[in-house]
Parts: sequence; structure tokens; C-alpha cells
Amino acid sequence: MHKNLYAQVLIGILLGILIGALWPETGAAMKPLADGFIKLVKMIIAPVIFLSIVTGISHLQALGPLGRLAWKSLAYFIAVSTLALVIGLIVANVVKPGAGMNIDPATLNAGLISGYVNQAHEQSITGFLLNIIPGSFLGGLVNGEILQVLLVAVLTAVAMVLVGEPAAPLLKFFNAALAVVFKVVGLLMRLAPLGAFGGMAFAIGRYGVASLMQLGVLIATFYLTSLLFIVVVLGVIARLNGFSVLRLLGYLKSELLLILGTSSSEPALPGLLEKLERAGCQRAVVGVVVPTGYSFNPDGTNIYMTLAALFIAQATNTPVSLGDQLTLLLVAMLSSKGAAGVTGAGFISLAATLSILPTVPVAGMTLLLGVDRFMSECRALTNFCGNAVAAVVISGWEGALDRRQLQRTLHPGAESTLEKELR
Repeated sequence: MHKNLYAQVLIGILLGILIGALWPETGAAMKPLADGFIKLVKMIIAPVIFLSIVTGISHLQALGPLGRLAWKSLAYFIAVSTLALVIGLIVANVVKPGAGMNIDPATLNAGLISGYVNQAHEQSITGFLLNIIPGSFLGGLVNGEILQVLLVAVLTAVAMVLVGEPAAPLLKFFNAALAVVFKVVGLLMRLAPLGAFGGMAFAIGRYGVASLMQLGVLIATFYLTSLLFIVVVLGVIARLNGFSVLRLLGYLKSELLLILGTSSSEPALPGLLEKLERAGCQRAVVGVVVPTGYSFNPDGTNIYMTLAALFIAQATNTPVSLGDQLTLLLVAMLSSKGAAGVTGAGFISLAATLSILPTVPVAGMTLLLGVDRFMSECRALTNFCGNAVAAVVISGWEGALDRRQLQRTLHPGAESTLEKELR
């Protein structure tokens, strides 16, 4: 057990739940453990992304495959993330989780969410596009901004491909640096059980089990909808591309538990990059698809945004026409971009959406404050699953997937059984 990260993280989560339930104040005080672990991992994410992209793309002999990979990835992200928004709308209209609450928006304290609304205004489309460009060449690496790192890494890799042979020593250096960085990731992952323990203890201790019961219908609806999306939608996509989504998630179980404990998908990003490459996906594809997907393919965040928006409308008896819902869909498509991977960012994106769509009262978001932490876990898990499937699918489309290696990885006992039968 001392070598099994999956078991250690699971124990950390269970202990966190126990401490948070029995001694709430002690549990709430465990927050620095989770925050500290997330900061440690975020410290190394930018170098991992930069080096993975640069070393992967630099091995390409031409830039044609990179352009093809880019448009295929964006087409996939737009299609699947839009489908997630539509599913959230459909489920909200069918289940109606907010119906019967009869809350007067005037009685809600809008001041509680003023900070989120201010952040949402800063997250305009123009501001988002400008934020992709770092203030300096190393600005993205210094600030840990994923999209900025992605931009600089792609530019560097393209330049190295164009330079050709003279860039070989630099590529050798980057390959060596990537090996060192992944070793650092391995060392940091030993602290994952502490991070998961602290995050779960804080969530239960701070908000309590009672807060879950108050909005139980909404939480249950969101979790079941996300599960349906993963098993059915992602399951069908995976099956059409020759693999099982459940097998893939079983292979990534340690990362999934880590997300469950910390409520953020960022700590699992380095492990996802490494494991996908080990499963047969080429580094060049994984290095581009996964970091880009963290911002442009937030499936869990999209389900949450449309579901939560209609929940607020139903809870406050606010009529929302079909036209309003279509507007909500279009606005959410834009405001959700750049939200994934950051704890609580889905809440900010929801504020941005409701600020643009005046039909639904923004003050209604106060109804979600007590349980958003628990819904953040589901958002992060669904985002992670969506990007893991996307990386494998797009690798297959690009001919950058060793399918035999993928099957050996996802079905570890199958080959040994076959060998025994042959003998």
C-alpha cells in the first residue's frame, strides 16, 4: 500500500470525510494542506506543458500535421462542449430541480456574490483573447497561464522545425529537461494523499453534510447528468474510436481520485500527459490537445452552467422562454472558454453568463454558494474525463496512436492470457 498512490489518495479522502464530519472546525482548518499541494503542482504544470509541446512538435518534419491537428481539435471541442451545454438545458427542463422553491430574488443578498460578478466582467471575450498573449516571452511560464504557455511553446516548436538541424542541441536539452521535470512531478505526487485529505476535510468541515441536503435535488441531478454524459456520450465516442471509456478511466483512477479530493483538475494534468503517452498516444498530439482542451473543452463546466442557470430561474419563478434558453446557450459557449482547470472558475463563468443574460437574476447565485464546492468536484472530474477521451480520439484521427499499446495498457491481463493459451 505504501507504493500504491490510488490506495493512499483513497485513504486520504476517507479520513478527510471522517475528520470533517466529526470535528468540523478541525476539518475546516485543513484547507492549507489542499491549497499548498495545488500550488506545488501548479508550479510545475507550465514547464511540463511547455516542454511536452516543444519536444513533441519539434520531432515533426513539417508543419502541415500541426495545422491539421489544430483544426481537428477545435472542431471536436466545439462539437462536444456544445453538446454538453444542450444536455444541461434538456435535463433542467425535464427534471426542474428548482421548481417549488418559490424564492423572491429581492430577499437574496447579492453582495455575497459581488466579487464573482466583478471577476466575471473581467472575463469578457476581448479580455480573454488579450490574456492569451503574455507580457513577455517567459511571462506565461512565470505566471502559470496555460494558454499563454501553449502559445509560446507552439511558436518555439514551429521555429525549431523551421531552423532544422541547428536546433538539434536545443531539442536534446529540452528532452533532458522534460525527463527531470517529470521526475519532479513524481516526487510531488507523493504528497497527493495529504492534498486530498486536506481538501475533503475542509469541504465537509466548512460546508457540512447539511448543506448537501438543502440542495440535494440539484446536486444529484448534476452528478447523474455528468455521469450520463461520461458513460453514454463519451462512451459512444470512445467505442466508435476503438476503446472503452470505462477502461480508460480505470487506467486514470489515481488522477480521478486526486481531482475528487482537491476539487481541481489541474493537479492531475501532469499525470494525464504522462499516462496518455505511455498508453500509445504521441507526445506531439497529447501536448497540444490536453492543455488546449483544459480551456476549450470544459464539458463539466458547460453542463453545470446551463443546468444551474435554469435552476435559478425555476427557484425564483423567473419565466425563461425558448429564445432566452437559446441565448443562454450561445452566451455560455463563449463565457465557458478558459474556465476549466481552476477551482471555482465555473462559478465565475456562470456569473459572466447571467450578467449578459438579464432575464435570470444574478443574485440567485447565492443559492449555490453553500454547495458549489461539491459541484466543483464533479465539474473538474467531467472536464478531465472529456479531455482524456479527446486526446485518445484525436491521436487516432491523426494516426498518432499505437492501438496495440493502447489495448495492452487498458487490458493488462488480456495479452498474458492469450500467451498462456498459445503455450
